[in-house]
Order: sequence, then C-alpha cells, then structure tokens
Amino acid sequence: MKNISFLVILFFNAYIGFSQVRNIEQSLKRTNPDTISSDKNSTSRKNGRSKINKDATIDLYKIISYRNDTTHVDTSLTIKKEYKFNYLRKDDFGLIPFANIGQTYNQLTKDVVSNRSLPQFGARGRHFNYMEVEDIFYYEVPTPLTELFFKTAFQQGQLLDAFFTVNTSKQFNFSIAYKGLRSLGNYQHAITSTGNLRFTTNYKTKNGKYVANAHIVTQDLLNEENGGLQDEDLISFTSGDEDFIDRAVFEPNFQNAENILVGKRFYLNHRYYLIQPNDSLSNSLAIRNVINFEDKYFQFDQTTSSDFFGDSFKQNSLRDKVTLENFETQLMLDYKNLTLGDIGFGVFYNDINYGYDKVTILNNELIRNRIKDKILGLRGDYSKRIGEFELNSQFGVNMSGDFKGSYFLGGVDYKFNEDLSLKGSVNFNSSAPNYNLLLNQSNYINYNWDNTDSFENQNNVDFKFELQSDKLLDISFQYTTIDNFSLFALDDSIGFIKPKQIDGTINLFKIKINKELKFGKFALDNSLLYQNVNDESQSLNLPDFVVRNTFYYSNHFFKNNALFLQTGITFNYFTDYYMDGYDPLLAEFYSQTQTKMSGFPRLDFFVNAKIRQTRIFLKAEHFNSSFTGYDYFSAPNNPYRDFTVRFGLVWNFFL
Repeated sequence: MKNISFLVILFFNAYIGFSQVRNIEQSLKRTNPDTISSDKNSTSRKNGRSKINKDATIDLYKIISYRNDTTHVDTSLTIKKEYKFNYLRKDDFGLIPFANIGQTYNQLTKDVVSNRSLPQFGARGRHFNYMEVEDIFYYEVPTPLTELFFKTAFQQGQLLDAFFTVNTSKQFNFSIAYKGLRSLGNYQHAITSTGNLRFTTNYKTKNGKYVANAHIVTQDLLNEENGGLQDEDLISFTSGDEDFIDRAVFEPNFQNAENILVGKRFYLNHRYYLIQPNDSLSNSLAIRNVINFEDKYFQFDQTTSSDFFGDSFKQNSLRDKVTLENFETQLMLDYKNLTLGDIGFGVFYNDINYGYDKVTILNNELIRNRIKDKILGLRGDYSKRIGEFELNSQFGVNMSGDFKGSYFLGGVDYKFNEDLSLKGSVNFNSSAPNYNLLLNQSNYINYNWDNTDSFENQNNVDFKFELQSDKLLDISFQYTTIDNFSLFALDDSIGFIKPKQIDGTINLFKIKINKELKFGKFALDNSLLYQNVNDESQSLNLPDFVVRNTFYYSNHFFKNNALFLQTGITFNYFTDYYMDGYDPLLAEFYSQTQTKMSGFPRLDFFVNAKIRQTRIFLKAEHFNSSFTGYDYFSAPNNPYRDFTVRFGLVWNFFL
C-alpha cells in the first residue's frame, strides 16, 4: 500500500482522538449519567441534542459540496448506509461489479443527463472510482474530526479510506484523506491496486467578504487485465464442477497485461462580495472565479502481443499511452435579490491538449496524434423560491473553438407538505463524443482511428418527474431521446471493437419505484426499475427490470441501548439481455448482440451493528451461488463474484 507514513499519522491521530473522546465521555458520565447515549444520530446526547461537550453539537460538523450545499456528519446506522458500504462508497443499485474489488462495473441502466459542452476523457471503465470535482467535499468543524473506513478484500489485501479534518480557526479549515486498495482476487492475473489522495481547504475572511474553496487530488487506478475466461472454459465454469470451484485453475485469455489511469487536479473556487448580504433576505453581489487544471493519462502495457486484440505492429513490450491536459477557468458575476432570485452569469475558457507522442500511418492514411482546442463560452445559473415552488436552471454554450456544444438544465420543485414533494426537470445537451471515440492510437492495428471530421455531436433530451413521499412511495418517470448515439460496438465483420455513431434516434423510458414498508422492528426496503428502449440498431441494450429487495430487522440492545443492530437479507436481480462486453485495452464497455446473458439472483446476508460512533458491517455475499446455479456473469466471459464473507467498519472520532 502506498503512503504508509500518511496512514500511520492518521491512525495515530485517530488513537489520540479516541482516547480524548473516552476521557470526555467518562467525565461527562460522572457529572451526568444521562449525557451518554447510543442514539443512532449522535456522538452523545443531552436534552435530545448530539454532543461530546456543551458546545460541539453534531450539526456543527458541516459538509459542504462544490455547489455550497451543506449537510452535517451523520453517524447513524440505516439501510442506506448498508447500501453505501462498498468500494465506491455510493449506492450501487444499477451497477454490477466484476469479480475482484477495484475492477470495473457494468451498467444495468444508463443516464445521459449532463452539464457538459465538451467531450470526456476515455477509459470510462476506469472512472467509477475516479473522483471528479463534484465528488470532493469541504468541511467546517468545531473540533478535529477523523473517519476510518475499512473493508476486507479478496485473498490478499484490504480497502482503507482514512480522513482527517480540522479548523485551525473559524475562518480556515483543511482536510486530508487517502483511499487505498490492494486485492489479489480469485482469478489469475487480476490484482487491483488503487489510490485516491485528497487535500481540501476552505477559507473566509473575518468580515466574510472573501470566501475560497480549493482542493488537490492525485489518483492512480491500476488493474492487471486477463481478458476474462476463454470460451472453452465457460462450460466448466457454469457446470459447478468441484474441480473448477478454485477459480485459480482457469487460464484466462492472457496473463501479461495491465492498465492504469492516473490523474492530478488543482482546483480553486473563490469569490469576493462587492455587496455583502446582511442576512438571508438582503441583496448581494459577488465576483466568482473558478480555476481548474487537470492532467491525466491512461496507459495499457503488455509484455507480448495477444491474438485477443488482433494483429499488432510489434510483438514485445507493447505500450499505449494517451494524455489529456485540460485548463479551465471561469469568471462569474453572482447577484442575489429577494424579488429576482439568485442569478449567475459569466464566461469560461478551456485549453485542451489531448493525444499521443507519435503519429501513425495506416493503409497510407495518417492518424493524427493530437486534438488541441481553445474554447471560449458563456455560462449561467438561476434559482428562485416562489412560495412552495423552487425554480433552478443552468446553461452553457461554446462560443468559439472547434468543439461546438451546449447544455441546459431546468428544474422546478413543489413541496405539498413535510412529507410530499414533486420535482420536474428537463435537460438538453449537445457535445462531441468522448476523445477516444474521436481519436485513438495503439500498437494493435484494429485500434487505430481518426473520427474527428466524421462524427457529429451527440444530442440528448431528457425529461424527468419525481414524486417523493416517505408515507406513500418515491416514484420517478424519465423519458430520454438520443440522437447520434456514439459508442463502442463489436464489429461482426472483423470481430473486433470499433467506434460507432448511430444515424437515428433512440428513445429510452424508465420508471423507478422506491418504497420501504415497516412492521414494528422489521422492514422491507424495495427498489424497482423498469426500462424500455426503442432502438432499431440494437446499440443501447438494457435489462427490462432491475430489482433490489431488503428484508431486515433493527433493534437496540443492552443497557442504555448501547448496541444498535441491523440484520437481514438483500435480493438483487435483473432480467436477461445482451449485456455489454468489456475491452481491457480501451477500458471501455462495448455493445454486442452475439451473447444474451441470463439474469441471476444475488442473495446477501448481513449483520450490521453500531456502538457509539463505530459502525460494524459483516456480510455473506452471494451466499446462494452454490444452489441457484453458476451461470452468473458481470460481462460476457467475465464471471461475477462467488460466495464470500467480508467484514468492515466505519469509525468516527470527535476530539
């Protein structure tokens, strides 16, 4: 594992924090035995409020998003926390992971809603754990805060996410965090090793006129690649033959390749108030500037060439490496008025340098090595509350440069009462396909193309309506149209992957329902997704149904409710469909209509507990694998996970 010294410092700090918390709690307990409680939402409680002392209540430990939305630290144990206790630390409904933790995920549903007017970097299969600007949070805490996340991996290795933040004054906060993983996996040549190092800071002057949020993030996501099982081994896998239960006996398609995604980002969002608000009802005027520089590359290495990818220019020491340097800055004027609402308007500038360090000549045609562009555009946002209605919108448009693009997001929320709300949104987006769809160079002949002059912008239109109610249910309706859908697809004529753009319109309709039913200390949490795709080209393939049901029991135990326990079973299922395949050279999923994959049930048994600020998670994953059949795959030739038992915890320390 990398940055060992950094982790040691964090553990040392956590130990000190734990010791101090225990001393504080013991002192408080001697003076007032009712102060300490194991309530699910508190560090300790007095008169119904969470605290470790008279001043530091739990709501003062603030978490601030890149859009300045604020929440606070939550040490509760709920079924939602169970869904998020994974490698991504997000609810992964609609995703199905590969066999080893840290590998990629296949998508059981697609969402095209976007506020981008420019292409994205390729290798999207490596980006599930790549932390973007919107994944970074800033903090404001009355006392130092530490969080440790730990979970066992497969065979050798662990997953750890360690975090520490402190306010040196009311004006200045910084945080440091590192998420590291290493896992051997159950199959040959499937090691994963990833790291996400984050530094954040936020500062405001005493008079509040100047406010700044900044972060530095460095990330490296390495996977050994093996191309999945060979076709002739699929029968042995699905048969359940005891000789093949040890997955290391399978020889995959190759055992000499790896790919890695590396990125560094420097981000600053700061503003200065020309007219400072006196309260939430007064006018304000501020100048806001955002500077974002990101340098990233994706690299595929292989010691000797493999027929799996076709013919190659050379036979040994193959390396494909593509880089992107993206500098972005924007200058905005933010005006807030009680009558007009919150208005932001300004300009943005992007300087893009994407490509390779060599040129390629194939069939007497030159494959260029660089895409460079300088884009100047306009950007704005608006929000306004009118009674129980809340309006919000964003837009952006490229005014100059080779890449044409624009987007608009508009939404309206209406709150009927404390329980019932209705949301509606519309999204229009037009942007060029991802860079690796436009331009790619490789040592493998079939993986060289230049579509910069032939591919058009992909145009998406999305409408969504959501009804949210704890007493009734949460239900959403989403209708999406996609023109010039751009993707990777299996070319049947040559048997390899090629970029493709659909000449026509694809229509996608989705209904998602969430409802939790409670029966005393028992509960049944349900998520159902129905999808219907109208696509004559059969390029966008999704299952009709995706289902997740969790039946669980919750209760407090022991004196003063010291232990809170949750235990239950989660059922996951999706219907048969032509599941996307995975290409390790590109780290991309591709559309295919040759192999229809069977949906399969996944049953997980879990026992979770909370003691003070520690949440403990124990899960028997896919325990039904031996008696419901071994026909389970995350992608063609790439098996899903076998039965395994994994343990982990999340531990918060408040100094």
